[in-house]
Amino acid sequence: MEDLWSDRNAETTIRKYAEAGVGEDLALRVYSSRLLGSDPRLVQHGGGNTSVKTAASELMGGETAVIHVKGSGRDLGSVEPGDFAAIRLGPLQSLTELEDLSDDDMINAGRCNMLGGAAPSPSVEFLSHAFLPPKYIDHGHANAVLSLANQPDGGKLVGEVYGRRVGIVPYIMPGFGLAKKVLRMFEADPGVDGLILLKHGLFTFGETARQSYRRMVELVNMAEARLREGRKSVFAAATIAGEPAKVADVAPILRGLCTPADGAHKRSILDFRTTPEILDYVNGADVRRYSQIGTVTPDHVIRTKPRPLVVAAPRAGGLDDFRHDTAAALADYAKNYRVSLARHVPGAAPADAMPRVTLVPGLGLFGLGTSAADAAIAADIAATTIDVVTGAEAMGRYESAAEADMFAIEQWSLERAKLGERSGGALAGHVVVVTGGGGVIGAAIVRAFATEGAEVAVLDLDASIAAGVARQAGNGSYGLACDVTEPGSVAAAFDHVCETFGGVDIAVSNAGAAWQGAIGEVSDDLLRRSFELNFWAHQTVAQNAVRVMRRQGIGGCLLFNASKQAVNPGPGFGPYGMPKTATLALMRQYAIDHGAEGIRSNAVNADRIRSGLLSGEMVKERAKARGVSETDYMSGNLLGLEVTAEDVAQAFVYLALAAKTTAAVTTVDGGNIAAALR
Repeated sequence: MEDLWSDRNAETTIRKYAEAGVGEDLALRVYSSRLLGSDPRLVQHGGGNTSVKTAASELMGGETAVIHVKGSGRDLGSVEPGDFAAIRLGPLQSLTELEDLSDDDMINAGRCNMLGGAAPSPSVEFLSHAFLPPKYIDHGHANAVLSLANQPDGGKLVGEVYGRRVGIVPYIMPGFGLAKKVLRMFEADPGVDGLILLKHGLFTFGETARQSYRRMVELVNMAEARLREGRKSVFAAATIAGEPAKVADVAPILRGLCTPADGAHKRSILDFRTTPEILDYVNGADVRRYSQIGTVTPDHVIRTKPRPLVVAAPRAGGLDDFRHDTAAALADYAKNYRVSLARHVPGAAPADAMPRVTLVPGLGLFGLGTSAADAAIAADIAATTIDVVTGAEAMGRYESAAEADMFAIEQWSLERAKLGERSGGALAGHVVVVTGGGGVIGAAIVRAFATEGAEVAVLDLDASIAAGVARQAGNGSYGLACDVTEPGSVAAAFDHVCETFGGVDIAVSNAGAAWQGAIGEVSDDLLRRSFELNFWAHQTVAQNAVRVMRRQGIGGCLLFNASKQAVNPGPGFGPYGMPKTATLALMRQYAIDHGAEGIRSNAVNADRIRSGLLSGEMVKERAKARGVSETDYMSGNLLGLEVTAEDVAQAFVYLALAAKTTAAVTTVDGGNIAAALR
């Protein structure tokens, strides 16, 4: 572990926050917290916590001793002063006189003594920080330390490495009991640099932020040095017959099987990871032993569940076998999870029994979550677990906290509070592909689906434009180059989406261009080019979407941008309207041929939308030809209203959510009776 402390940067941080009225103690607490949070081998995704004891002004005047404790679930890597809860220290320290304290009373004691109603809830370990005397306290889950501490003889190994530099605390669930225990251990030898909590993590402390941080660095480096003495080859590899299947083929199968039977709006996003270290782990002959022992620290269980799912190695050409074997493995996983939950947490409410991590021999691992962010967190923690277990197995045998402790933590309301409120959206967990995403209408469609919580893949000829649209939309959206008139480019794009998100639920085939000309005069080349983009590209996109949707086995939705030219052709627009008419028939054919598989197919018929198809110059020309203003031309419909790209986008979202609608055309034109289908 590298020592990143810089006196110059620390001084800069002090000056920066002084301008906002933040004192030096808290400013240095923020600075060193970020140093810790910058290293995923120490803490991840809201894990770990830090504190500082200092003084604060009371509302009625005077000062009082307080402890600033990082808020529950706040990320150390990006923490700000406002992410710390300031709590009066005296009332907390008086609790050391109690023999027992319930969780509710502990939380109440913290809340009643907080300064500032807008402060976050403190970490569940705030009493441990308050009870320990040192001014600065750092708590992390260093991989190297856990590789030592998570073994049957972890205490002995820790003692051999550190001697009297640390105190050793047996595993105790976070809360009042742990706080009392760490205080007793510290009082037994106040000269220690830190405390190692077996199966949990590491505390370091000091009278300055620099001292506490550097003790963390030193103790972690000592653990890393000890691990390097372990054997080089850790996991004996199992024999995997045949060529492994592609990730793009495996992910949709896994994603579909992990969707509940009633999961029309309860789907998961997948995050795939593979490295030489991950492959060594998942390909190990003994993977079903060491992977099922449990999480490396209690913080992780709310993100990954106590154990991952392990499936059989998928073979190219053997995907039907993989589906069958994985379905059986999932059923066993869910059954075992529910039995264990009922045994260890009697009376617990029925819980989601789907895995959050799946290990796939020959390929790597998948993190699963209700969003791309949650899936990435699960995958990150799974990679951390592999690092810790590999280190432990290299010198001994990995061991986690007891199963009962893992289930208790998973169901503990104070721990689950770290997850925060999940508003999601109507399409949370759904994956949407939008072609022509760089255009005005395409970008509006991307934004509309992202607003509903979907993860959106933005496809456009220009990768930089697609990426820009994705950044603006947010919510995990990303862009990639795709030429929809090239079947190979489309197939590769859909494979990329499967590798990135796990599959596809909604495909919006939006790309198009409005070639013009009197039909008796246009060249064959122009007409063929228009059919390539305005018909054949829609077929290629839909075929690839159906390929993925059928592999998932959970239905899906095809959406086509049809245009009013398909039903109400105008003069000079034959090269555009004719392929659009064919696309309208294509939409209906997909509804007919694939409705029994739960795949819906619908279209939007829009007119007079300012976009790449109807540029500003075209609007001027048409308005002039009709002898009206541009505004009057654009609102020349039954309602007298101009229709925007956002209106078109909302129509696509509506059709995506209309679970019992297929083969339908939704008209978005303010009212053009000649183009009305029903």
